[in-house]
Order: sequence, then C-alpha cells, then structure tokens
Amino acid sequence: MRIATWNVNSIRTRIDRVHAFLDRHEIDVLAVQETKAKVDQIPTMELELRGYEMAAVGHSQWNGVAIFSRVGLDDVQVGFEGMPLYGEPEQAEARAISAVCGGVRVMSLYIPNGRKPDDPHYVYKLDWLARLRDASQAWLDSPTALVGDWNVCPFDEDCFDPSQFKNSTHLTPAEREAFFAIEHDYRDVVRPYTPGPEVYTYWDYYRQRFERNRGLRIDFVLGSPSFAARVTGAFIDRDERDPAQGVGAPSDHAPVIVDLAD
Repeated sequence: MRIATWNVNSIRTRIDRVHAFLDRHEIDVLAVQETKAKVDQIPTMELELRGYEMAAVGHSQWNGVAIFSRVGLDDVQVGFEGMPLYGEPEQAEARAISAVCGGVRVMSLYIPNGRKPDDPHYVYKLDWLARLRDASQAWLDSPTALVGDWNVCPFDEDCFDPSQFKNSTHLTPAEREAFFAIEHDYRDVVRPYTPGPEVYTYWDYYRQRFERNRGLRIDFVLGSPSFAARVTGAFIDRDERDPAQGVGAPSDHAPVIVDLAD
C-alpha cells in the first residue's frame, strides 16, 4: 500500500495536479491539508472515477483537511478527543480528520502555524500538539500514521537558515519539545529514507525560494510501531513543487510518500 501526505494549498486550485499525482505514483491513500474549501466545494467527480472515496472537513476558505482512499474508508473521525478550540467565538478548526484505510488508521493533520512566539496562536499551537499526543496514545497499539503539515522543524538541518527564525516560530525549543514528545511513541518513518541537510518539503513562493532550495522540512509521517515495521520505503516528490513541472501553479509544499508491505 502506498500512502501520501500533501499540503495542497487549495484543493480547487490544485485539483488537476492532484489527479496527475495520484496517477503518476499510484497512490492508495492521500491525506491532504489546507484544502481551503467546504466539503461540498471539493471537486470529487474525477476522484470517484479513479475509485477514491473521500472524508473531509472544511468550514470556510481557511484550513481544511481530507483523506482520499481507494482501499476503504472506515471509522471516520473528525478532530480528536480534547482538540483545542480557537477563535471568537471559540470553535473547533478544520485541522484533523482520520479514517481506517486498508487496515491502517491515517490521520490527516494541519498543525496550527503559531504565527509568533508572543502570539496567542503560539500558545494554541503548543496546546494543540500536547492534546494530540494525549489522544494519539489510544491508537499506538494498532497500525496508525499521523501525517501532514506539522509546522515544526525538529532539527536545524530542517531549515535553510535557522538564524532567520530566531524571533519566529517553527524552530523554538517548546515547539520541538512538543513534536519530540509525539515522536517518542510515533516514529518518523520518512527521514531514514531521505537523510541529510537541505532535504525540504516546503519552499515559500517568496524570492524564488524553491529555485535556490531555501526551504523547510515541516511535513512528516509519524507511524506507530506496527505501522513503522511495515514501511519499505519513502520519498519526497520534490518535482511536484517545481513551477516548471505539471499543469498550473504548484503548491508551496511537496508531497511525502510512504510504501508499506502487505
């Protein structure tokens, strides 16, 4: 089985690229983030013709997550127990959805950005990660993948220039500690197959960051022990981020793909 995660940065803008990506790599399960659409706004006709079912949550033009599966879609859960609320009035944002696909629980996650270390959104981000860690304990003994855009660079090598982020988010000790608390139980199954510095999954559109490879590694697949034991390979589809490849403008994130043994 082949599982992928991809922050598409607007599913409606990127739908042709999604179709091409699914076909090119023969993806069985695709978790997407930042759909930026309500559920009924997501174009599904071509996906259904390809044999994919969809589970999604989206409330507006912000956030939004979904799972497309051609190997089954069971026990769909929107959010997770204890997921923090945010906003005025407070409400659950569209940042998490999970389903059992081919016997594996796949959770599509769009972790809050945090904005700035002195912003209330940063406190929300840390709380969100802590609550996710608590909730994820319930799935630890079964094949489970926590996948998506984590908005954290766990190591300095995951950032093109850590000095540029000294007063920003993504590299702070508290964010890294929150990430490692989850990784203590759920293993990063992609890094062993994509080692080394300058191996990124995100490049801002600003100042030709992709062309100069000034990126961040913030998209991860963390697997439970039984999931990790089945991983036979993983890679980052860097070409998908290349403006010279494909039809239409790319997302600012590259997809991350993991292969599982039966």
